[in-house]
Amino acid sequence: MRLRLRQFRPRTGPHEHRIVQPLRPLRHTSLRDPESYGLLMGDHDGLSRLAGLFSFAAYSRHTVVHVPLRDGVPPDEGVGERVDLVLVHHSYGLRPSRWPQLRRRLGPGTPLTVRTDEARTARDAASWRERQDRFGEWRRNRGRDDLRQLTHARTHFLIGSRDVFAEAATAFAHAAGRGPRMRHVAKGHAAFVTNLPGLRAGTGPDRYRGPEIVICFKPYPPYAHFRRPGR
Repeated sequence: MRLRLRQFRPRTGPHEHRIVQPLRPLRHTSLRDPESYGLLMGDHDGLSRLAGLFSFAAYSRHTVVHVPLRDGVPPDEGVGERVDLVLVHHSYGLRPSRWPQLRRRLGPGTPLTVRTDEARTARDAASWRERQDRFGEWRRNRGRDDLRQLTHARTHFLIGSRDVFAEAATAFAHAAGRGPRMRHVAKGHAAFVTNLPGLRAGTGPDRYRGPEIVICFKPYPPYAHFRRPGR
């Protein structure tokens, strides 16, 4: 996939950061604050580009991927505050409390075009799934193989590593492809497709249930323009 991005190089003290955003906003895609139960809802374009952005994040350990989602078209379903999304590697060491300062320094940025490698993404996602199936290896790699999440300053942070970001990319690609085929979406109804994989389980009374972000497909209005594939 070819991704058209905007790149920023803000500095904090002696450190220069590399931050990228989609060049065009994901107008019909939104994320509700997943404090306990998150809802990510998007059309085909939004879910497809999120698949590409997660794939790009998987292989960009020194880059922060910022996806502004608060300023799109307000969804007519779901509850909770809308939040932006940030993808960053464990090794980057970004503290969410520092994000507002960085965001204020973004400036105009410069255009950037990148290409993602779907075959490599699929291989690394398969490697992640294989480790989840082997209990001993899963326990040894929990910190590396989980997505840690945190909301701060109306921004939801997903902090992970290559393989778990690759698995998330395949989940969004599946949602983009499967969503338009779901029943009732042509009438404007949202359809649950899948869950965001790899979220780290909690430590409280609901630790076995774990956090959750569901991925739903919904075409944008007017719905008369939408046709299910094959129709």
